[in-house]
Amino acid sequence: MTEKFHDELTKLKLSVEEMGELAKEMLEKSVIALRTQDTELAQKVMSHCQELMQMDQQIEEDALRLIALHQPMASDMRLVATILKMITYITRIGRYGKDIAKVAIELSEEPHITKLVSLPQMSGLVCSMIDDALLAFESKDISHISDFQEREDTIDAMRYSIYREGISYMMENPKYITRCTQYILIARYLERCGDHACKMAEKIHYMVTGEHKEIDNKASGISAING
Repeated sequence: MTEKFHDELTKLKLSVEEMGELAKEMLEKSVIALRTQDTELAQKVMSHCQELMQMDQQIEEDALRLIALHQPMASDMRLVATILKMITYITRIGRYGKDIAKVAIELSEEPHITKLVSLPQMSGLVCSMIDDALLAFESKDISHISDFQEREDTIDAMRYSIYREGISYMMENPKYITRCTQYILIARYLERCGDHACKMAEKIHYMVTGEHKEIDNKASGISAING
């Protein structure tokens, strides 16, 4: 491969890292806006959605152009393939951040119930997974994603805990129904963002090792994909 190709590939990789940081920041700040009832911050999160979409489109175009012009092979091709997958997961994370920001605005007029249940803690765990997935992508060091199964299990458990707690509050007082329903929905959004971080980890593992692996959210450990 030419030096020009590898320079362009490096720039493309940096663009993915920048996009990932933006999406993670959108998710992180949306939960902060929810917790602090900061509608201005929520609006700022929502304003980044168009920027995220533009990055998605530009990176995809650049990646496809590299394939068409240079026909990369082996590890270079795995990197390009990983990039094309990662931008989809990153975009979805950013969109969930936007969705949570919308809820933050809707719930900004009344006090929270029991300090938002465990949503801030759940958000912290999910954002740490996104951070480590991006770090593994940047450094090609898969040790950063080696414990994703355990972290995924913890996030799943937190989602169900929030669901049960929300139902309890709704049964206790019907006036909590709308607010707790939103809490349960946000917990689902955060769980899906954790799932997307796991999908990124799977693709990064393939990029680095050439082996397909999956993080099984139904059983402990990482199992190989047959075929």
